[in-house]
Amino acid sequence: MGPWACPWTLTGGGTRVVSGPASSLGDRLSVVLLTYNCAHRIEPVVERLLGLGVPVIAVDNGSGDGTAEVLERHESLEVVRLPRNIGAAGRNAGADRADTPYLLFCDDDGWYEPAGLAEVCDLFDEHPRLGVVNARILVNDEERLDPICVEMADSPLPDRHGLPGAVLLSFMAGAVVIRADAYRSVGGYDERFFLGGEEETLAHKLAKAGWQLRYLPSIVMHHHPSLANAGRLRAYGMRNTVVNAWLHRPWRSALRWTLFTLADTPKNQDFVRGLALTAGAVPWIVRERDPMVAALDSDLLALDRRRFAARRPVLTRRSWRPEDSRPSPAPRASGVAATEPGVDSGGGHLTAGIGGGKGTAGGALEEKRSIVRGGSAPWNG
Repeated sequence: MGPWACPWTLTGGGTRVVSGPASSLGDRLSVVLLTYNCAHRIEPVVERLLGLGVPVIAVDNGSGDGTAEVLERHESLEVVRLPRNIGAAGRNAGADRADTPYLLFCDDDGWYEPAGLAEVCDLFDEHPRLGVVNARILVNDEERLDPICVEMADSPLPDRHGLPGAVLLSFMAGAVVIRADAYRSVGGYDERFFLGGEEETLAHKLAKAGWQLRYLPSIVMHHHPSLANAGRLRAYGMRNTVVNAWLHRPWRSALRWTLFTLADTPKNQDFVRGLALTAGAVPWIVRERDPMVAALDSDLLALDRRRFAARRPVLTRRSWRPEDSRPSPAPRASGVAATEPGVDSGGGHLTAGIGGGKGTAGGALEEKRSIVRGGSAPWNG
């Protein structure tokens, strides 16, 4: 058992039946699927993931609706049952079971196309400091390009390492390929963050350790956002982004980000709960604070500026409203997302653009972002 001593239960055959060209990919890449209360919709996701021809490890986060039983119907699927919902840290149990050098993280509302997966494994082989590659994300049946991908592709951060792809300082949790050694070396996901911008602190730890993060559109992930389990996460999103800033950034940058977050977050019950959660994390911050070097913080400051320019009115109580659910036009052929004033596009440190524009991805995706972000905290997965 690896560094995440969690009392999980293993079921399923775990059979790895792969042949021909797919066998080499199955030796290099494993899928880690995180599930929670999705028995009614998980079957097509599992079928598509098993079709990739690589090992698939499903980690069920203590579901109470029979999700684990649905997963166990697939003999070739390795199922890890967690006794309770530990949020994003459930991925650690899947990573611990994988014996391939690269991991493909997936949530229960999306799947990947097979094209590009061998290519990204080749890139990891060729570039030993490449730690994370974020996929291109297509939303819902109409396969609209997620506006976050447009902003990732337009990252202003310079490439100082001769690596392909746009430079990132965070990522989308359910749309990435990650080097297993890099993930384990920084401890994986921290259970204390639960969900809501939880990728941000993992990304900062990876960047501080010298791992490189990139966006490559040749890998494609399909996302059908579900709101079923997201309603209680706004406060966590606010808490997480503030705690992350104080854990990893110099005090001036942490203070600036905290003031921005407090100003930008809608003033409602989630704001009050977020304040309480943040106050409860002060001993944790004092105990574990480890600011990054100035050069890395300078890159983050470049990303902060565009986010600051898109700040909401200080006294707003609004996060998302039903009228925001009108569908957006498809992105133009040039790859520039359609934009519409007043509709939130997410936030955080994926690239300088996240939150800087007002791209709209449709009601379900926008509501999920708003819920997890708490109005300002990064929604990166």
